[in-house]
Amino acid sequence: MKHLYLIRHAKSSWADDGLRDHQRPLNNRGLKQLAPMGRAIRADGAFDGTVYCSNATRAQQTLEGLIPSNHQHAVKLAPVLYTFNHEVVLDWLRDRNEDSITLIGHNPALEDLAGLLLKHAPDTFPTCSYMHITLPIEHWREIGKNRGRLERFLTPKDVSYEQFHRKRTKIRIDEHSPLAWHIPESLLHQYQRIRDLEPGVLQGYDDEFLHQYRIAIRRSRAIAEAVVDISGDSDLRKAVKSLKRHGQATSRLRDLHVLLGDLAQWPLEEDTRLALVSSGARSYFANLADIEHQELTKRLSSGQYRKDMDEWYQLITSRHLKKITRKLAIEDIHKALKKHIHKHDAVARQLNEQSPDDHFHDLRKRLKRIRYLAELNKPAFHDRLRPLKHRQQRFGDFQDLHVQIDMLLAFRNSIATEPDMLAPVAGLNTLISDLAVEKHRVRADILTLGGIA
Repeated sequence: MKHLYLIRHAKSSWADDGLRDHQRPLNNRGLKQLAPMGRAIRADGAFDGTVYCSNATRAQQTLEGLIPSNHQHAVKLAPVLYTFNHEVVLDWLRDRNEDSITLIGHNPALEDLAGLLLKHAPDTFPTCSYMHITLPIEHWREIGKNRGRLERFLTPKDVSYEQFHRKRTKIRIDEHSPLAWHIPESLLHQYQRIRDLEPGVLQGYDDEFLHQYRIAIRRSRAIAEAVVDISGDSDLRKAVKSLKRHGQATSRLRDLHVLLGDLAQWPLEEDTRLALVSSGARSYFANLADIEHQELTKRLSSGQYRKDMDEWYQLITSRHLKKITRKLAIEDIHKALKKHIHKHDAVARQLNEQSPDDHFHDLRKRLKRIRYLAELNKPAFHDRLRPLKHRQQRFGDFQDLHVQIDMLLAFRNSIATEPDMLAPVAGLNTLISDLAVEKHRVRADILTLGGIA
């Protein structure tokens, strides 16, 4: 079995007309592609064997950005790879004897080479993209048409949300008109965003994909639930429930992402930092995140998920939904909003220092529904939306702290009886205590907010 890894150089600059093609460097976009792609390619084992790189400037800069200098011992410059003809690369490969070869080169040579080796090759091979091809052969001279199997294909848009988001098309709706006038279009936009984000969520290299995926689901639910709240439509209510289930299935993974991110950024005392290292806390939570990601991958790849999303698409593009939304009146939105604000304020007045966390979480859900209803008529509630977002942020901070304390307590308890864990447990107790103080401060801040009306 032979392994062939193909990497196209990152995005290059055409700014200097005086440079020969061989001398062209990477541009800013190309430089930004390297770090996220490097992590993904290294994780796939592409740099474990011999790496051959074109001697063109843009290819060498790509190499330097993908592989740290102290890991470039197996890298060889190959001027032959500065070619746009895949036959040249193919003839050169036939004389190799390694089991694993990585090529950093150029299009159309690499794209055409993949097209020759694979029965169903990717349609395009963008800059800084990557392919892993396996070949069931003993010698490279046996390489030929349709002999390969595509194991992995990654582009910068698959591993970096920044690259994915770079040229996203925004929904073209007049921001000054009420959302109730164009609900089907808004739901379709969020649906397409969910589907476009799925590959990045499945790959799991950038946590921001999952965060944005959750936002798209929440916005879809928010709009639909607001319509259900006003219209009482049973079909829409049923469809929203399946969307809600898929959103809830991501909660644990998102909580772990937030905790791991915070652990890396918190200004910790030395004993707490050492406690996290010696106890293996980061590895423990990272492993939990990997397990959750595997479960989420199974879910998003399942037939039930595809069925639910297809049914959701059919509903949001149906005449039925258009008929419902056409009947919505601004007065209906105002009436429903007034009712929910009244309920929210009644619960808020009952909150005090002794109230259990569940009461705060319940109020957070009520607050979200109020905000989503208000967004159905942004022009009328523009002045209210900003303070609503601030309230929601404080409740979100409280929720994060609640979850993080619970996760850290569970981890601490799991190692408390192990030998030589006295100091790590003490350090974890300090961190948990500090988070509890911050949680109490946020709780006190929430209690000062009062009602909305």
